Amino acid sequence: VQKAVTDAVSGSADLQDVTSSVALNYHIIPDKANVVYQTIGVEFKERIIDPAIQEVMKAVSAKYSAEELITKRPAVSEAMRATLAERLLPHNIAVDAVSIIAFSFSEVFTAAIEAKQTAEQLALKAKRDLDRIKIEAEQKITTAQAEAEALRLQRANISIDLIELRKVEANFRAIEKWNGILPQVTGGGAVPFIGVGEVQKR
Repeated sequence: VQKAVTDAVSGSADLQDVTSSVALNYHIIPDKANVVYQTIGVEFKERIIDPAIQEVMKAVSAKYSAEELITKRPAVSEAMRATLAERLLPHNIAVDAVSIIAFSFSEVFTAAIEAKQTAEQLALKAKRDLDRIKIEAEQKITTAQAEAEALRLQRANISIDLIELRKVEANFRAIEKWNGILPQVTGGGAVPFIGVGEVQKR
């Protein structure tokens, strides 16, 4: 297995200039080696492989946007492998693997990508901050509601205790004012109450 590394200049689907560094692992079909050297010579890399990589890279990259070339690199590599295998087989060269080492774009596009990434990071941070603020606000509302309910219950208990206290105070004042004489009749038409003194007199 031999390896060829070639830089290919092409354009993306969104008309961005792209320079790709492509690594190709290949081998000459063993029983066709004599044919390759006789018809192409020892410079088969320069004469066949490098131009094929250039052409295939142009064809493949034109199907992807510049951003997709980065995000879908495995798919791009596989498309190149399949196309190169088809292109080189008539020359008795078999493709083993293709990998894209790097993509290079114009300074303007690179700056735009960096700006987009920065904007996405800021947007993500803003969303996280908003979510955090919402959670904190909900926690404060829950706490306030719990405190309000506790205060309501406390006031209700105080009211009940206050009513009981007023009853006790009223009874106490009544006792203080009592002259020790019981009423002769308890309630209208009830059985008369006989005092102790009257019993003694009898």
